[in-house]
Order: sequence, then structure tokens, then C-alpha cells
Amino acid sequence: MRHSCALTALLIASGACPAQTGISLYGIVDVGVRGSNGLGANNTPTADRSGAVSSGVNETSRWGLRGREALGGGWAALVRLEGGVNADTGASAKSDRLFDRQAWAGLETPYGTLAAGRQTNLLSDALISVDPLGKRDASFNPNVNIAGLSNTAFGTHSFGRQYGPSGYNDNFYRLDNTLKYTATIGSWQARAAWSFGEVAGDSSAGSAHGVALAYQRPDWVVSGATSQFRSREGLPLDAWTLGAALRVDGWQFKGNAARNKADTGAGKTVSQRVLSAGVSREIVAGLLATTAWYSVRREATGLRDDGFDRAFLFLEKTLAPRTTAYAEADYTTWRGDAAGQTGTRPNDRHGSGLTVGLMQKF
Repeated sequence: MRHSCALTALLIASGACPAQTGISLYGIVDVGVRGSNGLGANNTPTADRSGAVSSGVNETSRWGLRGREALGGGWAALVRLEGGVNADTGASAKSDRLFDRQAWAGLETPYGTLAAGRQTNLLSDALISVDPLGKRDASFNPNVNIAGLSNTAFGTHSFGRQYGPSGYNDNFYRLDNTLKYTATIGSWQARAAWSFGEVAGDSSAGSAHGVALAYQRPDWVVSGATSQFRSREGLPLDAWTLGAALRVDGWQFKGNAARNKADTGAGKTVSQRVLSAGVSREIVAGLLATTAWYSVRREATGLRDDGFDRAFLFLEKTLAPRTTAYAEADYTTWRGDAAGQTGTRPNDRHGSGLTVGLMQKF
């Protein structure tokens, strides 16, 4: 931890440094060289091959501040500020927000933790321990995009509006104005959250709420969540996720099922489901191999059913405690009309990508 008043004042403009306050600066810089065929940078089908320097293929590049101050009696004050970074250009991940990923303050108590501010939704929290990729490759991971609702805009089956106070259409992975309570009792961990829509005259419009529950043992875990989001017009989006992970003799197996359904207009709905499974194992000391498969299916009023299947292979080599080199390969098969077309040219019905990168943590 760093206790520098100068650093604290510079980064969070807090003025004088309070006595006994612990503030730590942390982050990840993940940069790779990626080549792809039939798959765009935003999880969209294309008709072309491309190559690029990409940020955050293994883990999202980010930086943040974490603070904790003991209050006595098992109580502590907490603060968290975190923003995404496009390490290939140096730009913020969201041009309209410095801390787009997290911005909250809270209290840690003997009875649980209560936090208020911009936070991840409960679906995202439930996926942490059971996603086959461990939530790697966020731009292309269907459990992040579809189950966790971070990018539902690809193809014709877009929600086309904002549900909950996320600040963005088709992205409800993080929510503003959120109260989240987390309690751990033995092997059980429970979460509940309410996100205020803050629409004048209607307390439910633009809001979100949900619960999550996990049972954790040393070699296995079961984790799930259910949430409801509302648009500013009062249209509902209902979502749930449930998964498990198991470790046996150095092998780790993970599986998850998720589904969501949104009312998008008068007599119109969009529903999506994601099934996923994967296995990982350390091949030799410091070299981890992970394989994963995802199946996405989508239905929308008046449109042909679509979706995609996607497989991944990750190899990660630990070079030092904070440095990891990795190679990633993915292959996608588009279903129904999901491939679409660019102009008048049909896109490829298959997409593939290959990335070699380096991740540094601080």
C-alpha cells in the first residue's frame, strides 16, 4: 500500500491525507497482436481479414485506486475507483467517464459489506467463479457480452435501448446509482442490489434489482443470480445465470447456463440464452491451458432466430509474479441471419482469431 498524500491528492483530489488511511494504486496493461478472419473487433461478423494491436484480450486493461480505513470493532470505510484503458492508444475505454468500471464508497461491517455507487451487476458477480474462461477475453466472451449484458448490440437482435441506469444502450454490465450488500456466512455468500433509476415521478423506471447466491467449497462452487432491469419507459428485462465449477486432480471443470428476455416495444421481445462449458489444467509449471465452448441462441419478434457457437483455446505462461505471456485462438460459427452482410456483400459464416500478447499487473 502507498500512503502518499501527494499521490492521493493528485489522483482523487481529496485534499489533506487523513491519518491511517490506506490507498493503493493498481492496474493491468494487456497488449497483444491479433489477426482475424470474418470477425470484427466488436464481436461482429465481417467479410474481411484484419490485423491489429489490441488491448485487453486476456484481461481488460485498467487502472484504479483502492482504499480502506479501519474504524474499529470490525468496521472499515472502503472506496474504489476504476477506469478502463485502451492500452494500444492510451485512451480511456469510455470517453465520457474517467472511472467507467467502478466508482463507489462503502462500509465493511461484521454483518457484511454495503457499497454505493457505480458497480457491476449481480449477473457479472455470479459469473466470476464459474465462467469457463474466467471472464477472460471480454470483447468476445459470450458470458460477458450476452449473459452479463455488456454488449447485446450485434446483428439484428439488438435491444436498442437502455435498461437500468447503465448510461448506455445495449450495455448493462455496470450500473450507476447502485446499493449492493454482500454477506458471507460459512460457505454461503449472498448478494442483493438495487439500482435507482432516478427518473422523476417514477421510482421503478430506469431501475434494476436482483439477488445472487453462491455456495463455495475448496474444490467446488455453485453460483447463480437473477436480476430485473427496467427501461425509462418501464419496459422489463429479466435475466438469470447459474453455473458450477469443480477441481479434480489438477483439472478444473466449469459450466454455466444463462438466459434473458426483454420487452423492446409494443408486442415485441428479444430473448437470448448462453450455454458454456470448459476445462483448464496446468500443463507444466507456470503454463496454464484453458479450453472453452459457448453456444448463443437468440429469438426476436418478427425476425429469424440467430446466434453463434464459439470455441477458445488459451495458453498462459507465467514469466514473473506480475507478468504473463499468452496465446489465444478462437473460432466462431454464425447461426441463422447472424452473419449478415457488409453493404451488399455477405459476411463470412465463420470467424476466427489468433492473438499473442503480454499482460503486466501493478
